[in-house]
Amino acid sequence: MPVSNLLRPLFAVALPGLLLIGAACAMQPEARPVDPAAPVASDAPKAVGPFVSAANPHAVAAGMAVLDRGGTAADAAVAVQAVLGLVEPQSSGLGGGAFMMWFDAESGAVTVYDGRETAPAAATPELFWQDGKPLGFADAVMSGRSTGVPGAVAMLGLAHERHGRLSWADLFGEAERLAEDGFEISPRLGGFIASTRGQARSDWANAYFTGADGQRVQTGDVLTNPAYAETVRVLAADGPRALYEGPLAEGIVETVAEAPRPGALTLEDMAGYQPKVREALCRPYRIYVVCVPPPPSSGVSLLQLLAMAEHVPDVSAGPDDAGAWVAFARLQRLMYADRDRYVADADFVYVPVAGLLDPGYVAERAALVPGLTGAAEAGNPPGIVAVGTDATTEPAGTSHFFIVDQWGNAVSMTTTVESVFGSGRMSGGFFLNNQLTDFSFEPVDDLGRPVANAVAGGKRPRSSMSPVLIFDREGRLVGGLGSPGGSSILAYNAKALIGTLDWGLGVQDAFDLPNLVARGSGLGADTERFSPELQAALMERDLRLRPNASENSGLHGGLWRLGPDGWAWDGGADDRREGVVAPR
Repeated sequence: MPVSNLLRPLFAVALPGLLLIGAACAMQPEARPVDPAAPVASDAPKAVGPFVSAANPHAVAAGMAVLDRGGTAADAAVAVQAVLGLVEPQSSGLGGGAFMMWFDAESGAVTVYDGRETAPAAATPELFWQDGKPLGFADAVMSGRSTGVPGAVAMLGLAHERHGRLSWADLFGEAERLAEDGFEISPRLGGFIASTRGQARSDWANAYFTGADGQRVQTGDVLTNPAYAETVRVLAADGPRALYEGPLAEGIVETVAEAPRPGALTLEDMAGYQPKVREALCRPYRIYVVCVPPPPSSGVSLLQLLAMAEHVPDVSAGPDDAGAWVAFARLQRLMYADRDRYVADADFVYVPVAGLLDPGYVAERAALVPGLTGAAEAGNPPGIVAVGTDATTEPAGTSHFFIVDQWGNAVSMTTTVESVFGSGRMSGGFFLNNQLTDFSFEPVDDLGRPVANAVAGGKRPRSSMSPVLIFDREGRLVGGLGSPGGSSILAYNAKALIGTLDWGLGVQDAFDLPNLVARGSGLGADTERFSPELQAALMERDLRLRPNASENSGLHGGLWRLGPDGWAWDGGADDRREGVVAPR
């Protein structure tokens, strides 16, 4: 539905340099006062493209070429994903899943396209058990059991059917060319290829990454992928269902059925897959509106953190203030405790979305921040049902991109094969996901209570992927962003939102801020990015930084801002990865 229907504005104001509309709204605490001298921006031009921010220059070029040909953001998303799956296979691809946030500029509607993978119909709660106990995580990842029905292609097909202008067949040319002629292996991909264990050393990966001379390819080498070129030719000619029926589907099922620990994925599972169209979750933050996907995405948890932050003044002190980082860490601990307990596939279990965002509950949780030390316990939001303590492990291997077309339509999409190179198994020139390891291996906890994120046939595993769209209070597009990072995605997205919308930083500066991830009793940080003075101040407050052990961030996105040359996109591409922004 249109964002403006969710929040009816009562007054309009603007901060210098950014289109903003404020409103009084019962679902949030009172927003911070806005400078009354700030000019009203109601006459500002609407946010339009072309604009692309993504994790690889080839993918950005492919997306811009589609936009330049008169394509929509949905058209460009198909081209971007097709190229990313080739040049950044450690992160996403045709064998994975995704969540897409779509903004329709004409209607003002925000739609969620859920391309999350599904478990085979034969999957049981003990999917990852053997000999009466759970498998080791690495064994589970590299087994056939870890692969769910890929959802990204079907989801992109549905979004293109509804919002595309160019022919589906004309969106794969750059991916086909790069696969056929070859592309230079980037330093990031080269680093993962050089890994001496895990999925990088599966039989499939060894075959793909070994050159004609018998040597393993490395950074700077040109890599071709004729099988991928053929796959995208088939998809272009026969449409997205070609991945789910016929030879491509048969190849996926056969690969999943190979030893060790074959999976139960069938052709019926493949043919039966359907992407979901869901209603976005949109809530105010300060004088903005932030929209995210609903469960099985963890977007509700990101909104919960932002809502709690409005009750914690220390957060607003800025990036050079130790108190702001301490408060941010404590907010994360509270958020993750609730997320890990309650969020799962709402088509299978009850998820207390309204309760987690209930103003009274949010205020109650935020009041714990000043005295919180160490791990937080899950709270009791209104409407909960008894669920057990979760035992889910989330590995890393994801990407994000943000696209705006000439009409102002926008896509914010997070896409993944789950772990690095997914399950390590390949079919049709692409890696298959290990997404089912995003389920809890333990179906019940020590007290015998059922775990919300337990495995079930046809169920979608909980995801931390939370692509964001940002609006003013009149429903006008302000921007979008998102990040990879496994469970740390929520911390990375929250940092970027607070950095840009609260601390007033430029998008690139906000993305490049140090990362701080506080989940359970764990704490990880980009220690080298915190100044010695700030580290010392944090230690005085018992926040002892340790190196971040989770997947690093890959924030991509932009905000529509008024600059020296007029209204334009303030874009960012996380300097921890290899992405770019166009146009600059």
